[in-house]
Amino acid sequence: MALKCVSIYGCNKAPQLGTSNCMSGNSGLITNLRYDLDKCCKWECCSLGVLAQKAITSVEEEKPTVPGMEASLANDGVQEDESKGFHKDVNLLPKPLTAVDLSSSPSDGSNVRVAYQGSPGAYCEDAALKAYPKCETVPCEEFEAAFKAVELWLVDKAVLPIENSVGGSIHRNYDLLLRHRLHIVGEVQMRVDHCLLGLPGVRKEEIECVVSHPQALAQCEIMLTDLGVIKVGAPDTAGAAQLVVSKGARDTGAIASARAANIYGLDILAQKIQDDDENITRFLILAREPIIPGLDRPYKTSIVFSLEEGPGVLFKALAVFALRGINLSKIESRPQQQRPLRVVDDSNEGSAKYFDYLFYIDFEASMADPRAQCALGHLQEFARFLRVLGCYPMDTAL
Repeated sequence: MALKCVSIYGCNKAPQLGTSNCMSGNSGLITNLRYDLDKCCKWECCSLGVLAQKAITSVEEEKPTVPGMEASLANDGVQEDESKGFHKDVNLLPKPLTAVDLSSSPSDGSNVRVAYQGSPGAYCEDAALKAYPKCETVPCEEFEAAFKAVELWLVDKAVLPIENSVGGSIHRNYDLLLRHRLHIVGEVQMRVDHCLLGLPGVRKEEIECVVSHPQALAQCEIMLTDLGVIKVGAPDTAGAAQLVVSKGARDTGAIASARAANIYGLDILAQKIQDDDENITRFLILAREPIIPGLDRPYKTSIVFSLEEGPGVLFKALAVFALRGINLSKIESRPQQQRPLRVVDDSNEGSAKYFDYLFYIDFEASMADPRAQCALGHLQEFARFLRVLGCYPMDTAL
């Protein structure tokens, strides 16, 4: 991403337009131009002097016009002199903002409102608290509600799951990333330990029905099969725990986190009941504005693009990263939903194509790295559409 610099010329530099004609023509025209130029420079110096003195006058020194105040102001000569001069203490002047001020939030998340999908105690809320330990979490019923909450300035950020090491990608959030104009500013990787929860005093053998999110139910298939229980889907794991409390049935349990058990007053009947011990979920942090990428730490960049038709085009798209030694950590394809695409030849004959794909890619490089800039420039040569979803620091701690 290149920055374009624009030169600003003041009146102390003569304009070059028509210089050759003036030098070879009437010398009187040159004299007039120089005279006008001198007047312009004098006017500019006077104007800038007035503006400079006005700019250093603080708000507190501006005196409103109130009847009867002229006499008191006339007697107060010290204040009158100070209002016309410079600040004596330069430390009182406002400090210029830096790139760090504009791109970073407090490390503990103080005064940050973060939206997540689910009820209090959901794994999404745990991920938000890992990223911003002192943030104010805001629950949302659906993923799209969390996106809109950020867009409408109701919250500062949103933390949403994008993939799980067992269940795979959350396709809904991939589609919403393209539909909304938010930026990925971070990621959170978190180990998920499922627990079987029940009402106080209930034993595991009494459970006949288990409620939870479909992903959680699928990740605990072995244990649920051994129990021989009925599986019932719920919008989220914490909502399932809340449902068990509201229903009050001793034969109904929920799969949720240990934190959800503490919030809703349920007993933990079994811990770490997932089929795979290494059950990792990756979450994305979304914001209205992107962060400024750097080279001070490992960065990841997420993009989405579509390609022209033709043999080997996808190979060429991936090769732009391999040629520059950039590692791809994720590739996902999703069908374009706005159409089928009608593919025709030169004689306007053809048929509708219902499987035209978008490709989502995560690569391990910062947009401040010249290699990444060259790779994306190369990709644009044969991509019909390309959008950078975000460049953000990698999360390497579980």
